Amino acid sequence: MANKLIAFVGNPNVGKSVIFNKLTGQYSVVSNYSGTSVDVTRGKLTINGEEYGAVDTPGVYSLMPLSEDEQVTRDLILKEKPSVIVQVCDIKNIERSLHLFFELSLFKIPVILVLNMYDEAIHAGIKINSYMLEKILGVPVIMTAATSDYGIDKILKKIPQAKTTEFNIVYSNEKEIQCIEDILKEKIPFARAASVYMLSGDKGIEKYIPENLRNFIKANCFSKNTSECNKFNSQLFNDRNTSIKKITGNAKIIKQKEKFEFLQFLGNLALNPFAGSLILALVIYVMYKFVGIFMAGTVVDFIQTSVFENFLNPAVVSIFDYYKIHPLIKDFFVGQYGLWTVAVTYAFAIIFPIITGFFLFLGILEDSGYLPRLSVMLDRLFSQIGLNGKAVLPMVLGIGCGTMAVLSARILETKKERMIILVLLSLAIPCSAQLGVILAMLSAISYKATIIWFCCITASVLAVGKLLAHFIKGESNNLIIELPNIRVPSILNILSKIKMRLEWYLKEVVPLFIAATAGLFIIDKLHLLAKIETALSPVIVKFLGLPVETTSTFIMGFLRRDYGASGIYVMAQNGLLTHAQVLITAVVITLFIPCLAQSLVVVKEYGLKTASVIFLAITTYAVLFGGLLRLLLKFVNI
Repeated sequence: MANKLIAFVGNPNVGKSVIFNKLTGQYSVVSNYSGTSVDVTRGKLTINGEEYGAVDTPGVYSLMPLSEDEQVTRDLILKEKPSVIVQVCDIKNIERSLHLFFELSLFKIPVILVLNMYDEAIHAGIKINSYMLEKILGVPVIMTAATSDYGIDKILKKIPQAKTTEFNIVYSNEKEIQCIEDILKEKIPFARAASVYMLSGDKGIEKYIPENLRNFIKANCFSKNTSECNKFNSQLFNDRNTSIKKITGNAKIIKQKEKFEFLQFLGNLALNPFAGSLILALVIYVMYKFVGIFMAGTVVDFIQTSVFENFLNPAVVSIFDYYKIHPLIKDFFVGQYGLWTVAVTYAFAIIFPIITGFFLFLGILEDSGYLPRLSVMLDRLFSQIGLNGKAVLPMVLGIGCGTMAVLSARILETKKERMIILVLLSLAIPCSAQLGVILAMLSAISYKATIIWFCCITASVLAVGKLLAHFIKGESNNLIIELPNIRVPSILNILSKIKMRLEWYLKEVVPLFIAATAGLFIIDKLHLLAKIETALSPVIVKFLGLPVETTSTFIMGFLRRDYGASGIYVMAQNGLLTHAQVLITAVVITLFIPCLAQSLVVVKEYGLKTASVIFLAITTYAVLFGGLLRLLLKFVNI
């Protein structure tokens, strides 16, 4: 086991995780940080024959925790005491990175400064004298372009040379800081950091200070109210900013760009309300054609029909027949709800191609820098439902996986925002596999059906969001987000993300497919499915106007949302649903309560009582909306 830990720290969207993954390679593993729902990635490095542990912390702008990401990063530094901090910076925004650098310097941990995106800086006409910056700060400074591997090898060479900075900022409130630091310096190694954060009004730092010292400090050095703490923070920022401008004035040269930059022009267009809306419409259309038509249609049809139905499934059935396996066991594997004929076939013939296509598309959007611009463009719309544009990130992630999206909702600062996004994620955001299957079904009917489905879901998000924003007490924050440059996506980065996400699918989702199928098999053999279908028939048949067999798809939809959508897809392929019934079922199963895994995470995050109220309200809304849609479709020919 590694004795020393290297922490990778940096602002969001600076290429920190790309560098971490390149250095740790296949030895990295993602998990929640203890006591939180925030993911950290851990790995290991070997330098000069010595093994180091490595951790990729969440991207942060400050270590004064306003979000759980910032709390996790600071707690990790305080609890795990890394031997070295590798701070990754966006060379184009060096001033902002230096604010974080001087916060890190308070902890007296050796640092190396990695100035990433060197290639983009060159295109932007920005040059930095890294040797002068290294001389001023007294820590190793490395120029890198992570996407092309430029300078990556130098990081490993420089880690043993990491130092604490020799540049000390003398703050205007130095006497107050020094008063607390003198009390703590013999007791804790991060005395100066604790002093600054206490004066900033951060109560979270107090748990790292012995109680007797806390009481002594408050009695002798610290008696600030909120207004005074805010004033201290403002002065602290101004002092740092003054020093940073002097540093960058000596180390940074900016040349005026002489040529038109198409990608920057495109990035600006994406922020324009009119042009940005056209770009968003184009993005949605391309996603529809690629994921919904090509991957969920052409590719799925080939794999499902040619590979599974015509070859693999008959081969597996023949094996059971040849060895005369007991009928019950045979039925368990290759029957109507068999592990092979349902779980494996659905998981690999239908879902796997669809999510592969979606993850490819999502990877391109992420790597190009488009998603943050989408947040800015949608900020005004989201403000109408009590959110800001940052909420688009959990929503987009929800299209990948609702379970991960619920966890990522922690990036929203207020309880009100988190509750609104939780309900909307549970109500109306389909996961990628479910979305792909639904698009495949609806595109087989007509574009009009797809538009009606999209309008139903969008109207639900806006209407429910508006109601929640009105009735849930609390405030919503304004959007503050970093806008990276628009860039040509890196194929290697995209493939790496697809590989990571597909591994998650195989490890986390496929086993649930198998467990869900086994549960459905047991329900069927105990004749419970027929009883459930009978009990729900007044709602399913009389109110929604659907075949009673669709009951099982809703049950499967709770076990896995994409699993239920796949059941509808098969029923539609077999001609068991009319076009209107396909559309109604697609809308209802989208609005239906989230899958079991997402439901369990909601219960864990917000408690059983809150989750139960949300799920009951969502189920009622989905059924009523489906009934209303049934009536309206009598006047629309699809």
